[in-house]
Amino acid sequence: MKIATWNVNSIRTRKEQVKQWLMENKIDVICLQETKVIDGDFPVDFFTDIGYHLYIYGQKAYNGVAIFSLQPLEDIRYGFSGVLSENIVDNFDEQKRVISGVINNIRIVNLYVPNGNSLGSQKYEYKLRWLEILKQYLTTLKNEYSEELLVCGDFNIALEDKDIYKAEGKENHIMASTLERDALKEILNLGFADIFRKFTVGGDYYSWWDYRQGGFSKNRGWRIDHIYLTDKLSQKAINCYIDTNPRKLTQPSDHAPVICEF
Repeated sequence: MKIATWNVNSIRTRKEQVKQWLMENKIDVICLQETKVIDGDFPVDFFTDIGYHLYIYGQKAYNGVAIFSLQPLEDIRYGFSGVLSENIVDNFDEQKRVISGVINNIRIVNLYVPNGNSLGSQKYEYKLRWLEILKQYLTTLKNEYSEELLVCGDFNIALEDKDIYKAEGKENHIMASTLERDALKEILNLGFADIFRKFTVGGDYYSWWDYRQGGFSKNRGWRIDHIYLTDKLSQKAINCYIDTNPRKLTQPSDHAPVICEF
């Protein structure tokens, strides 16, 4: 079984690339971020034609998440409010960033974590609050449901220095600041393993490269797209890797897919 995560940076722009990649790699479940389209305009037929069931949660021009699965998913939850009470969620579901569903007693949680813009900005404070809500969300899932959890997506956080091509000054850089990393570590301390690091220990492995200044050709990247597994599920994983081939295409997403095999 293969489960993948990929920030596609507009599904309508990349639909041909995504479809071709799915057909070539035999992916059972794929979690997409930054679909950037309302549900009514999502190219559904384009992917149901190759056998996928689609679960989409989008908004116009921004954000948006989706899960494609060759088998139907169960118990689909949209946003934090599918699990947490309204008084906790407040307005955090106005941005479409969270969707989950169950397959083979595994709850797959697909996330698009806010970028944060810059340290000290309102968007940075929003990101930190969002991560706190995420911690409560995952705590509730772990405590109240029997499924194993696979949490994946674009986290917009490089957890370690080796996840950045040039780590100098990272403490003053969005996606690598101490507060962001600490917030993510608190979430992982709930009982999640970074499955990529089970199979690849060294650096120079990235999932996102800036379009500018030859970021990809010079491998000036960041590893910010992650797959996290509960302990029992991580024991069943046999591989996790980043496929950089889609990033080599004409007009690609700035992210590459990350794949976990069971």
